Amino acid sequence: MSIVATVVTLVLLSLLAIAITNAITFPRLQAVQDIADQPKISVLIPARNEASQIRRTVQALLAQTYPDFEVIVLDDHSDDDTGALAQSSAKGDPRLAVYNGAPLPLGWLGKNWACHQLAQVANGDLLFFTDADVHWEPSALMAVVAELQRSQADLLTVWPTQLTESWGERLVVPLIAFAVLAYLPITLAQRSPWPLAAAANGQCMAFRRWAYQKCGGHASVRGAVLEDVLLAQRIKTVSLQLRMADGVGLLQTRMYQDWPSTLNGYAKSILAGHGNSVSFLLGSTLFHATLFIGPWLWLAFGWRNQSTMGWPVWPLLLIGLGISIRALTAFATRQRLVDSLLMPISVLLMTRIALQAIGWQWRYGGPQWKGRVIQPSSISKR
Repeated sequence: MSIVATVVTLVLLSLLAIAITNAITFPRLQAVQDIADQPKISVLIPARNEASQIRRTVQALLAQTYPDFEVIVLDDHSDDDTGALAQSSAKGDPRLAVYNGAPLPLGWLGKNWACHQLAQVANGDLLFFTDADVHWEPSALMAVVAELQRSQADLLTVWPTQLTESWGERLVVPLIAFAVLAYLPITLAQRSPWPLAAAANGQCMAFRRWAYQKCGGHASVRGAVLEDVLLAQRIKTVSLQLRMADGVGLLQTRMYQDWPSTLNGYAKSILAGHGNSVSFLLGSTLFHATLFIGPWLWLAFGWRNQSTMGWPVWPLLLIGLGISIRALTAFATRQRLVDSLLMPISVLLMTRIALQAIGWQWRYGGPQWKGRVIQPSSISKR
């Protein structure tokens, strides 16, 4: 037990150190009134069955303070009125264009194909890919351009502030920020040439047009579930600059509405995030259970032989470290601090998500999303 506890202690201390460093140094968008260089921007939105929110998204984008941009929506074979609602929401504003998606070719995943088509019709010097559920505050577009220029990024990826309401969302959605802030030192991600030291968020990816073309664009990741991360890796592969930033409320999104949608949404990508390896995913699940559930079990059942003066010092220390890491990443990304106390339940929910993904893989050969079975190609493994 002492060997396991020592290893867990060292791992948690390492994660805490990374989280502290990232919380201090992670770049954050800054609202600005004006910038000297104002290149034309193409804001590109792939949209499939987004009737409930596309109107609000388009209207918010058309209300941006940035002077020179276009908004292009691609209706990806929606079963609802996504395209018509997007068009009507602009009230004739010529900055909006809505296209119907072409049939999905063999070897492509739906979102990647939609983004590829969007890039083909874009006119801007900067290509901003964003999701239909991301809300942009009026100064957000200006802030992203300012940060892209300040950081000299060829690809700037921004993490929108995540809005969560139901318990399933609250306990799972913030774990993406937890993984980035606690596992990936920002200096390593932004300054090292190693492609594996890269992360990105497809909810907002701002490319210089020539950089998008040089890295191969979405055509180079056509069959990848985690196309955002792979594009970030490809940017590094061709010796371009990857930069990251936190949206600090200028960009906001509520990805899911309840536990079932959260379960399916995360199960869609979790296996791809583990190299499409079931063994790796199971090992990762056991690893996190050991870190964040194990100390609670030790406190409940096994501390008496390892206590100091009758107090369970070591398991309490490990529990405190786990909560501190979760709380620090929650504070840095505007999430609820109190939910950090429920980190063991979050890990159990992620275990349920992992099992869902494995079940899909065995039954269907890939995850399901918006009526499609996603068949990851060999491209996603390169």
